[in-house]
Amino acid sequence: MRNRSVAVVGALALLLSVAGCNNAAPQQGATAASPGAVGTSPDGSSTGGDKKLTIAVIPKGTTHSFWKSVEAGAKAAAEETGAEIIWKGPLRENDRAQQIAIVQQFVSDNVSGIALAPLDDAALVSPVRSANAKDIPVLIFDSALKGTPGKEFVSFVATDNRKGGGLGGERLAKLLGGKGKVILLRYQEGSASTQEREAGFLDVMKKTPGIQVIVDNRYAGATVGDAKAAAMNMVDRLKEADGIFCPNESSTVGMLLALRQNNLAGKVKFVGFDVTEQLTEALDRGDVDALVAQNPTKMGYESVKLMVARLKGEKIEERVDTGVVVIDKENLKTPDVQKLVGGG
Repeated sequence: MRNRSVAVVGALALLLSVAGCNNAAPQQGATAASPGAVGTSPDGSSTGGDKKLTIAVIPKGTTHSFWKSVEAGAKAAAEETGAEIIWKGPLRENDRAQQIAIVQQFVSDNVSGIALAPLDDAALVSPVRSANAKDIPVLIFDSALKGTPGKEFVSFVATDNRKGGGLGGERLAKLLGGKGKVILLRYQEGSASTQEREAGFLDVMKKTPGIQVIVDNRYAGATVGDAKAAAMNMVDRLKEADGIFCPNESSTVGMLLALRQNNLAGKVKFVGFDVTEQLTEALDRGDVDALVAQNPTKMGYESVKLMVARLKGEKIEERVDTGVVVIDKENLKTPDVQKLVGGG
């Protein structure tokens, strides 16, 4: 009996010892939290569990090459920082209602932060306010939103679009020797980025008395097909023109197709905006004379990097200029330009 009692006491002691280990307080640096819970450290960084910062990245659209480059940059930053990005945008770059619904969905999902390229500088103000009301920071990229960086949204990451339009105007004026008739095919109303480019272009035209703008009130629309149709609807004016400027990828490609169909490619000086494989080939062939190039990969990268820093409580820049440069046949093959267009 005595030996049996000793055995029972020993077993109970062992069980109590194990229970004590399991209920021990967290050791150095550990956070007592339920599985997957996230707290905030004194510097604002995420702690606890294995849950990542989740950043919704919402482009204007998802089909153009420009947005695919933005997505690549955003993914690179996410991999570097350990954040998770959710890439979602409307199919067409004129579907304001769908983009608003996407923002509202992410606000409802309570993501950590939102990076948004607004389709309309006014229509997206209310959804951004809704995010702010839930303490979800919003960063604006590519195209402006009405409001002040650092107040209504945490930062604005974009090309200096007015400068880009001005560079396009200066190049076209130089190609024409400071005289001739030109056409501006606009993109679409409400798009702040392209409106700035159009304004920058027209600023230069006004300072060049030998140039006459014969069309500046036509809009390309959201797709290449729409842009081609808009250009085809003014073929007589295209035949009259000495130079043409388009302010984004889809309007430039649509105009290029219309010029080729009417045997005008290479006969009229043509400056476009944005860079794709199709457009660089056209540049090399002489169907396009120059392209104003942004850096969409950097835009996506900087947007995610800044949002992660903001979510960690770090001070971030309220305005980041991602750069703009004019590309032509002469500098297309240079290392810097090849790196920008993805060829090196």
